[in-house]
Amino acid sequence: MSISCPLCENDGGQVVWRNELARVVLADEPNYPGFCRVILHRHQAEMTDLTVEERSQLMAIVWAVETCVRNTLKPTKINLASLGNMVPHLHWHIIPRWQDDLHFPAPVWANAEPSRQIHQVPAAQLQQLRFQLEQLKP
Repeated sequence: MSISCPLCENDGGQVVWRNELARVVLADEPNYPGFCRVILHRHQAEMTDLTVEERSQLMAIVWAVETCVRNTLKPTKINLASLGNMVPHLHWHIIPRWQDDLHFPAPVWANAEPSRQIHQVPAAQLQQLRFQLEQLKP
């Protein structure tokens, strides 16, 4: 019996960069502008399913995306997560966080603070992030 995997069947967001190992996408997370994912192309569940070289290559991509997000959006903090509980296909979340975002300091998957608004990022900064990600050199 084959298992359906949304990251095997779909891109998982708007693809802005790819190589033979993985792709970088801007996630469709309207409450978190600049939320990116680094998604392994093939279906594997865990980092230890990869060779040591592949692990290093994948993490170099994660670090390069984090650097782009930090330099472009200037968030208060970056959250990195590789959970896979809902989608057991290896992928990393790179999430810019601001002190005034809906959940700070809690994780983005926690209940939102009811008194807060969505953190606004100027469109020009998001365009600059997209440009930087398209030029990625991990």
